[in-house]
Amino acid sequence: MHPAQYEVEEWESIYNILLIMAGNLKQNRVMPEIIVGISRGGWLPARVFSDLLDIPQLTSIRIKFYSEINQKNKKPVITQPVPLPLHNKRVLLVDDITDSGKSLQLAKTELEKTADKIYTLTLYHKPWSCFTPDFYFKETTKWVIFPWEYHESVKTLSTRMMNQGRTYTAIEQALVNIGIEASLVKRFMTELFGSQHDD
Repeated sequence: MHPAQYEVEEWESIYNILLIMAGNLKQNRVMPEIIVGISRGGWLPARVFSDLLDIPQLTSIRIKFYSEINQKNKKPVITQPVPLPLHNKRVLLVDDITDSGKSLQLAKTELEKTADKIYTLTLYHKPWSCFTPDFYFKETTKWVIFPWEYHESVKTLSTRMMNQGRTYTAIEQALVNIGIEASLVKRFMTELFGSQHDD
């Protein structure tokens, strides 16, 4: 696990990104009437945009990926549609990142059935994504770890390294090396696996 493959964001840096993006939206005269965050990564950015853009109408859409029978590729499915009416509304559709791009693409297609105008926005964008949002802050090929998913990332990466035969201490150090705060790594590792020591 090479540290250069990861980009770990902190709360303050994320808020600064959202401030910059909100300013860009205003400069481009993007004036949505309602904000829709894609569950779960788009929730927190959508809430901050609701504040920064002074748009109280805020809701969400949930999309999960399922594998069809005899198919390796996962297909996005809407499991929780937008509960508010979007008829003739200008909508800002928000997610944290476009990786495959399939979630954002599906959500936009669904919202276009009733909304007047859809603006799509993500914080980060992967160059191989099948969908490019109208607005994004940065393109990256790295695995981005957002502050709202530190625990999930520690769990995923540590389990993977354990399956590779890495020691508990080596796993802790590897997670710190990629940029996750040492105290959080220790806390989450203890919660997930208990207090362990290498022989």
